[in-house]
Amino acid sequence: MNLFRSEEHIRNWARFDPATAEGILSLPDLVKLFSGSYFRRRLDPDWVSHSREYVREMVTTLVELGKTGPFWKRPKP
Repeated sequence: MNLFRSEEHIRNWARFDPATAEGILSLPDLVKLFSGSYFRRRLDPDWVSHSREYVREMVTTLVELGKTGPFWKRPKP
């Protein structure tokens, strides 16, 4: 993960790949995503038992943020 001051700085970065533009998140969106149970509860002793529930919550958050395109899909094995 790389943090930039603005989307303009991301796009001007020498290693920027336009195919990954959909993966750009604002700081408020990052805070919302990383505040979910998937990340917040990862040290709980029963985290694994609830991981599917936490993943569903994270996917719901991504949908709320409008992050539903190909960049956000899991790669096929």
